Amino acid sequence: MIVSVASGKGGTGKTTVAASLALSLEGNVQLLDCDVEEPNVRIFLKPEITEAYDVYMPVPHVDESKCEHCGVCQQVCAYNAIAVIRDKVLIFPELCHSCGACTLLCPHQALTEVDKNVGRIEIGTSHHVQFVQGELTIGESTPAPLIKAVKKRTDPSAAVVIDCPPGTSCPVIESVKGSDFCLLVTEPTPFGLSDLMLAVSMLRQLELPFGVVINRADVGTGDTAAYCEREHIPVLLQIPFRREIAEAYSKGVPLVETFPEYRDKFRQLATAVARLAGTCTQNVSSLT
Repeated sequence: MIVSVASGKGGTGKTTVAASLALSLEGNVQLLDCDVEEPNVRIFLKPEITEAYDVYMPVPHVDESKCEHCGVCQQVCAYNAIAVIRDKVLIFPELCHSCGACTLLCPHQALTEVDKNVGRIEIGTSHHVQFVQGELTIGESTPAPLIKAVKKRTDPSAAVVIDCPPGTSCPVIESVKGSDFCLLVTEPTPFGLSDLMLAVSMLRQLELPFGVVINRADVGTGDTAAYCEREHIPVLLQIPFRREIAEAYSKGVPLVETFPEYRDKFRQLATAVARLAGTCTQNVSSLT
């Protein structure tokens, strides 16, 4: 079973929930850090890295000796990554989405593809948890290819937890895609509620089952809980605001290690997720 952990905005405690859930599960567990622009699960798991490799994506390269500057490549590029200016072809790799249309349709075979580094993947273990993370190359503007590379390492026999990027844009959609269930982590503030509503709209369009975890639940207003009740969205866990939790977080100590009683709460959360996702009894037992 694959459970993605997302949030409409940053700073809600998404990584805290993802790490705590993975550490609370027993058996074969895998945690994928798909927040490739700012991966920080490793701060809490402190994994022993056993494998690392770079990830590349193809981008066009022009052979000026073959190019007739006809402009076909510019016309077919949907992302404005190619510009033909008089007798020069300009290629902007940072805009390229590696669709391959330009190299396929160039009538003079003047375009070929070369590899561009987009990031690095690290794989390791922490306690009983298999750990995979992607780290985007600085300045790279398209996280989706690296997220896809991280998800290719998914172990189909494991209970998989995915720590997603914040927001509702393409990287988030790529991260949650293929999940059996999504946990939306929010906070009871006006900004938290506003972004939660955006995330709910996204998941409903994707037709992906989801529930809500409210972090710092005893501060702010009751509007978030009221919204969930009105929209028939299950609130599966509420974590109170406690100074000790914040202090542990600042030191890179997981919630379930600071407060061991939360292991049972996260196991109950896993059971509720499996039930809501409509999984069979065998899968439920594998999560708990």
